[in-house]
Amino acid sequence: MTLTPNTTAETALADLRALADPAKAADMLAYHKAPREYLGVSVPQITDLANAWRAELDVPGRVALADALWQTDIHEARIAAAKLLTQARLRPDDAAWDLIASWVPTFDAWAIADHACDAGQRRLVADPSRIDTVEGWTTSDHMWTRRAALVITLPWAKLNFLKPEDAAIRERILGWAAAYTQDKDWFIQKAVGWWLRDLSKHDADRVRQFLADHGEAMKGFARSEAVKYLK
Repeated sequence: MTLTPNTTAETALADLRALADPAKAADMLAYHKAPREYLGVSVPQITDLANAWRAELDVPGRVALADALWQTDIHEARIAAAKLLTQARLRPDDAAWDLIASWVPTFDAWAIADHACDAGQRRLVADPSRIDTVEGWTTSDHMWTRRAALVITLPWAKLNFLKPEDAAIRERILGWAAAYTQDKDWFIQKAVGWWLRDLSKHDADRVRQFLADHGEAMKGFARSEAVKYLK
């Protein structure tokens, strides 16, 4: 593994390629189906590399490396890009948020999208006013952008003790989810069920009310996901 204060996209890619497993790469292409290069590197291995690179770089350096890795369109490099920016404390973080948001229209598969949204969740929690940007995604023609609006806001499904501003955000997101029940795309329905499932662990009554109001519009598998932890 190359570790220097001048870690670059080239050295980072060399680190990833050093761990490549062609057999696993072929399996990953068949599984994920998105037409890009796969190296066959596991997520724990990618995480270890990203943690090492992060330790070598300041915040602007991490953002620059994440941008360069994403642009390669290699599966593992895109996950590594997201991992580089997945941390609660990141100051300044405007450039990181802007970069993550710029990735959203390029999402085309759930694994990369979910890792990028995981990074984005931290930036939303750090500055909830960014929800205004996310709301714009809910009416996109791009399914993966619409889906990202729910995945990136999952922290508000997991809060037990809500401040008034968090309660307002949660209701705002549930409004998006209600509109999404009319969208029959599998991934959108799955995202609605996922959000409600997570919320059910913290506010079961609100999920019951949502299902009473909108459950009939949901596909059966999405309703089943939503009620998984309800008693």
